[in-house]
Amino acid sequence: MSITKHNWTKEEIIAIYNKPMMDLLFEAASIHREHHDPNVVQVSTLLSIKTGGCPEDCGYCPQAARYHTEIEGNDLMSVSQVKAQALRAKSSGSSRVCMGAAWRNVKDGPEFDQVLEMVRTINKLDMEVCCTLGMITENQAHRLAEAGLYAYNHNLDTSEEYYKEVISTRGFEDRIQTIENVRKTNVTVCSGGIIGMGESIEDRAGMLVALSTLNPQPESVPINALVAVEGTPMEEEKPVEIWEMIRMVATTRIIMPETQVRLSAGRMNMSREGQAMCFFAGANSIFAGDKLLTTPNPDVNEDMKMFELLGLNPQKPFTKVSQPQTVEAEDSQFAPLGEKPKWSRPGHSIERNLEASGKEK
Repeated sequence: MSITKHNWTKEEIIAIYNKPMMDLLFEAASIHREHHDPNVVQVSTLLSIKTGGCPEDCGYCPQAARYHTEIEGNDLMSVSQVKAQALRAKSSGSSRVCMGAAWRNVKDGPEFDQVLEMVRTINKLDMEVCCTLGMITENQAHRLAEAGLYAYNHNLDTSEEYYKEVISTRGFEDRIQTIENVRKTNVTVCSGGIIGMGESIEDRAGMLVALSTLNPQPESVPINALVAVEGTPMEEEKPVEIWEMIRMVATTRIIMPETQVRLSAGRMNMSREGQAMCFFAGANSIFAGDKLLTTPNPDVNEDMKMFELLGLNPQKPFTKVSQPQTVEAEDSQFAPLGEKPKWSRPGHSIERNLEASGKEK
């Protein structure tokens, strides 16, 4: 049985990433089989509960208010709307619902209370609940945990060095702090990144160093391929080749053997054969449904056909970690504190982000 290592260096990870493909696949698949059932893949549904209008300047994101994309914003969904979507996802084979809100950070108040009720509602459907809501404080993390949250997603996006070329409105240290706040609860951590944003292999390795040296390592690591959206600063980036995705998945599997590696954004451009190689290399989770927040994703029926062809089975909920208990709002031990944390604003500028925000529609 391979032992989880927490002191990977960038040089070691680059050496793994650059191995001959057949050697890399064999090593990754062998480690994958030690820690996971190779014929089981988790199916999650990603639901945008509040779309558009985000004040951040992430260069990849069509939901940033400053960029001129075709995204139509909407207010926070109702609890009943979210429940209906969750039931639909469950009937299609999903075991997890991940709710995303285009917020910089969580603010105590009616909207966060509404999200907490969404978490309670979905957990009572015997589905895993994940949220991605931006930066959160320790108290907010405890409130989510009480409601029955299973996982919190907060991606590092890229290496600390390249981060400043992608985002100028928040700092890399804020990402780490939010993960640390989540770790003070029983909520699992989901954190990964995006490739294809113009970063180097060294940057990809740097991101994996940051993730793998966390102790414990994230229970879930999404590997996204950039979906270049017109109007964003990264609209001209070339699509990631499938071989890059396979190498990234395999490397992630080798250095984080117990983690669920998520084959996330970008699957619309991947053939079934390419996705099959990613599963062989260690990916054991996908997002199903026709949209990932705002970008296209394969239809769930197409995914189920692929599962049938490959002999894959959807993972049942709470296979890795037992189901959290839901505490009702009136019994909560953690009251809203009305916190106003000083999340960082680095203050530097990114030329391509400024150019994109200055363009006319």
